[in-house]
Amino acid sequence: MDFIGAYSPDHLKFLLEGFYVTLKVAFFSIILSFLIGGLIGTLRYAKIPVVSKLLAVIVETIRNLPLLLIIFFTYFALQDIGIILSITVSAITALTIFESAMLSEIIRSGLNSIDKGQIEAARSSGLTYFQTLMYIIMPQALRRMVPPIVSQFISLLKDTSLAVIIALPELTHNAQIINGQKTSYIIPIFLLVAFMYFLVNYTLSIIARRLEAKSI
Repeated sequence: MDFIGAYSPDHLKFLLEGFYVTLKVAFFSIILSFLIGGLIGTLRYAKIPVVSKLLAVIVETIRNLPLLLIIFFTYFALQDIGIILSITVSAITALTIFESAMLSEIIRSGLNSIDKGQIEAARSSGLTYFQTLMYIIMPQALRRMVPPIVSQFISLLKDTSLAVIIALPELTHNAQIINGQKTSYIIPIFLLVAFMYFLVNYTLSIIARRLEAKSI
């Protein structure tokens, strides 16, 4: 094991560049998937005729597909119909599609967990359905959603490594390039990569616990 050679300034800079790409892809995917998943989950909870059933079919289809297949589709298959996306945009698109389906179920389940009696009480007091959803149901549901949502975000961050299949220059991709130079670099490099993933994910876990504690 060559720790000195593995942790040379050039290698560390290369890994940090890959880590930046990982964080960038994860950041945009988290924001987009939360917004889209929140909308889909809320629409399904509202049980709008036709729309709710159509969304249910789409969500269940995506949830039962491998993420790798979706990544392949966004990068390779879309090119055949004239939609050419960069590697980074393809990765963000694929992760957003997949995570939106996952998050929509978490949000729908969170909304469904609120006692129906509160909804009836709010409606009987004169609140509209939208006001009941926004001021009564959603605030309580969000408290219950925090742990599973953050857990899904952690999974999303780790899933960015799957985009190595389309040569996204993220952390795992750059680590593999360094490892290809010398076999004695493998353990030191992957130990560092593991630590970098752990650092971010553990930070997210701490934030989730604090948010959950404040909401109790």
